[in-house]
Amino acid sequence: MFRKLGNGFWLVAVITILIVFFNLGGIPLLDPDEPVYAETPKEMLSSNEFASPRIYGEYWYDKPPMYYWLVAASYKAFGISEFAARFPSAILAVACALLVYLSGRRLFNERAGIAGGLVLATSIEFFYLGKAAVTDITLLFFLSASLLSFIEKKYYLAYLFAGLATLTKGPIGLLFPGGIIFFYLLATRNWSQLKCMKIPSGLLLYAAVATPWYLIMYNIHGSIFIDTFLGFHNITRFTSPEHPEVVLWYYYIPVLILGFFPWTSIMLQSIWASLTQSTYHFSTLLFLNIWALFIFIFFTISQTKLVSYILPMYPPLAMIVGWYIDHLWASRTKIRFTSWAITLSLLAILFTGVMFIGLKAMPILANGIYISSLIFILMAFFVAYFVWKRELDRVFWTQIIAMNLFSIVLVTILIPHAAPYLTTKNLAHEFNSQYDGTSPVYVVKFLRPGFAFYTNVYGKEVTVKTDFNKLIEESKRSYFVIRQSEYDRLTDINRQSIIILSRIGDKLLLLKK
Repeated sequence: MFRKLGNGFWLVAVITILIVFFNLGGIPLLDPDEPVYAETPKEMLSSNEFASPRIYGEYWYDKPPMYYWLVAASYKAFGISEFAARFPSAILAVACALLVYLSGRRLFNERAGIAGGLVLATSIEFFYLGKAAVTDITLLFFLSASLLSFIEKKYYLAYLFAGLATLTKGPIGLLFPGGIIFFYLLATRNWSQLKCMKIPSGLLLYAAVATPWYLIMYNIHGSIFIDTFLGFHNITRFTSPEHPEVVLWYYYIPVLILGFFPWTSIMLQSIWASLTQSTYHFSTLLFLNIWALFIFIFFTISQTKLVSYILPMYPPLAMIVGWYIDHLWASRTKIRFTSWAITLSLLAILFTGVMFIGLKAMPILANGIYISSLIFILMAFFVAYFVWKRELDRVFWTQIIAMNLFSIVLVTILIPHAAPYLTTKNLAHEFNSQYDGTSPVYVVKFLRPGFAFYTNVYGKEVTVKTDFNKLIEESKRSYFVIRQSEYDRLTDINRQSIIILSRIGDKLLLLKK
């Protein structure tokens, strides 16, 4: 099947590049996360200070600087734009798919490597985050490189990439590789491997990469950096929910089902087979399973939950699925894989149902949802047909082609049509054309990063605790950038004292004269 395709490296590279880079700069930055990671490196460049991240002109300690540095370099190369803000994520997404391919080829074989790389590239959550100006893909690449270097016994590389992961997201850059490797050694009882891991010199290499920035920040900012970065953004977020409404023990089950789609149709079978039917590759597959399980359990325990947190599960799952597809192909006369078609059909129905629920909330997405539903239904139909014909290669490529088509629909129809509700860009342009240049500006916290990025005006933050009616009553001539929900809470008297300069989606630009 795959050996006839030529160089697997270029096959994986071209398909991943097409998915990730297509229309990369054609969509505005989506509130609130993307503008945060786009605005901070912009301020780094304007202040010519690259050690201490800033936003709205003030120091902040939410994340280490790796992604900001990469975006700042991208701005230097391409200019300040949406494309430049997303370029580091996109290029590292391609690198991550190629990493999975290369490791899969070395650990298993060429066919398993190609399958694993393409499974990762066509998983919905992976390619969506690969097209986003956020830190998740950068962390994913460094963590995956560290763990795959370990299993391939390239220990110094494992320490190096763990250091880079720590510069990307903090202590988990060492905690995750260390924890996963510990449980792997515990499961295999292969403690003698510790003697080969070059621990003293490896930790020195890790420290040389990871610690200088932390020492510089502590030297500049003192205990406030430790208290805010380590105390709040790491320990407190793990032990206390940032979003209490989503603290559910099963939160990541639907996230995984939809995020790894369409390969969740074969994920459980792949995991079971990797633990019961593998012989020569059992140790490697066990490591990949422990890796995925560790991430899932860690974030299930964590009190703060976000959809993107379990992304580090996807490379090991993709490699397990890639191994299983190769296993099915090699044993096609002995193994039935009708469950693949049945599970995919059920998931396609589920995914379509979720989209139609979303249609009720945002009817403007109708065309994109109809086209996406058709893609998923046709994918399920042809997979079932090719399973019945026992043509595994066509089953695989049907899913690859379908997800390529969906990725195009996502960035040309779905997100652009939803953009008025997801971005502050258009309202910021209205503000730029009407602002008098001197009056104070009040901006809802959720909208402030995008507003700052597109206007270069930071504004004064309005939080959920702000008495908005009182603020308007006490203000002289002022501009307000708010959402419909804040506007609905205004009294009739306050509504009469303001002018609606612009209304785009659920966002309003107000002026009090």
